[in-house]
Amino acid sequence: MNIEEFREYCIKMKGVTEELPFDEDTLVFKVMGKMFALTGIESFESINVKCDPDTAVELREQYNAVKPGYHMNKKHWNTIVNNSDMSDQEMREWIKHSYDLVVAKLPKKTKEELAAME
Repeated sequence: MNIEEFREYCIKMKGVTEELPFDEDTLVFKVMGKMFALTGIESFESINVKCDPDTAVELREQYNAVKPGYHMNKKHWNTIVNNSDMSDQEMREWIKHSYDLVVAKLPKKTKEELAAME
């Protein structure tokens, strides 16, 4: 997966915006204002995604490419090294998993606003 494919996959999901809140190299994707994925623009060596804590540990054991979230809460975030032992399809699945986890925690009113978007 290259950075354009990553960006296109993230931005096409409902309610998603992209921002550079930390610096000019860290691209962050948010759903309804809540972060669910981020990466470095210049290097695109890895992506950070939110993950169910139990699943996060399992993924780290199963894949060499999956590490505890770099500069993130290591219980809830994984760093997935790009171009490694995880396929693009699997990376898409974990990006979607991250999105879904964040959406599930949104307040009811925000979920309703998201559902009403086209």
